[in-house]
Amino acid sequence: MIISMVTFLVLLFTGLPLYVNLGLTSFLYMFLTGTNPMVVVQRITQASNSFTMIAAPFFILMGNLMNTGGVTRKMFRFANVLVGTVPGGMGHANVLCSALFAGMSGTAVADAGGLGNIEIEAMREMGYDDDFSCAVTSASSVLGPIIPPSLPMVILAVTVGASVGRCFVGGIVPGILIAVALCSMVAYYANKRHYPRNTRPTLKVVWQAFKDAFFALLAPVILFAAIYTGVVTTTEAAIVAAFYSMIIGLVCYRDLKIRDIPKVMLSTCETTGVVLSIVMTANIFGYMLTIAQVPQMITNVLLGISNKVVFLLVINLFLLFVGCFMEGTAAILILAPILVPAMQAMGVSETQACLIMILNLMIGVITPPVGVVLYVTSNVAKVSANRVIKATIPFLVPLALVLLLVTYVPAITNFLPNLLYG
Repeated sequence: MIISMVTFLVLLFTGLPLYVNLGLTSFLYMFLTGTNPMVVVQRITQASNSFTMIAAPFFILMGNLMNTGGVTRKMFRFANVLVGTVPGGMGHANVLCSALFAGMSGTAVADAGGLGNIEIEAMREMGYDDDFSCAVTSASSVLGPIIPPSLPMVILAVTVGASVGRCFVGGIVPGILIAVALCSMVAYYANKRHYPRNTRPTLKVVWQAFKDAFFALLAPVILFAAIYTGVVTTTEAAIVAAFYSMIIGLVCYRDLKIRDIPKVMLSTCETTGVVLSIVMTANIFGYMLTIAQVPQMITNVLLGISNKVVFLLVINLFLLFVGCFMEGTAAILILAPILVPAMQAMGVSETQACLIMILNLMIGVITPPVGVVLYVTSNVAKVSANRVIKATIPFLVPLALVLLLVTYVPAITNFLPNLLYG
């Protein structure tokens, strides 16, 4: 086991694709222990044979269709009209738009890549510093996987056998708290640096912006209504949402062209392929850990901490550390079967445990050295990664405060699920 783990850590820093690393490490362990090779085939098949997991490519497709169909531009204009009149208005619009888009994309990278170009360019034209614009864009992208629908949440729920619906609903209040916390940070910088505010729009302008964004804003409403009324499952809702996104792009807004669809489909297939590759190889890696009884050893160590406050603090610090070096999906697949049951054993509800894990790992997407969103934002803005990293670090403070609230105030994640599901 030691040889396999050393190999995994060495390969992790070579830049090798994560799914290749997970696969090679697992194969090495099974070769050294004489495990039947057919186990590999069985585990790969088991990992990909999930009805709920079908939701993943359709949520990805939905986000890609929204980006290509010009929906993001209309949403940003609407958000800017609503909150642009306060100091640092475009920064607040950036956060609000990320919250709205989170109800469609479900991923942090889609948020940063889809909205980032529009938001940063608009803020640049209004005289905002590039560093600040990139920092707000990066930090607000964390909302993507917290506010439902959420691709990482689907993967986590499938991995631990949790209710996807409860996890989705449990993310609403934390998402709102993150948005408020980030807006507070924006207000601080706006007053300190004297950032501009927009002129107050007329009711006609507000109404026009709302009309332009109406069909886009209706997407998460349809999604939630379909899931929580029991009309469709989460997987079927993802399919409906993707179809709806295509219809509004082609028919309502007409910014999406038939010739764009093959490119959108190809992009979706590429992203889905990477996600499923990680899912399948992480399943083998998790099986390797199980054989070596690593989950049991870690659980015993954690449960040896009798103080719940200290226990949860250790979990958070560990996950934040992991998020600095490992991609979120892989971390979920490897660690969730270990940590979620351990948290439940300490009296934490399944929904709260899942949200604690998701929020920790999503903070990791804006934490160096592996924080992928930082590099996406850097590429979009044509600003050096070092500048983006330095500017984003202060925004980790409000995110950490919300993380502590989610960790130590169970009602934040449990109230709505208990209200809706009993």
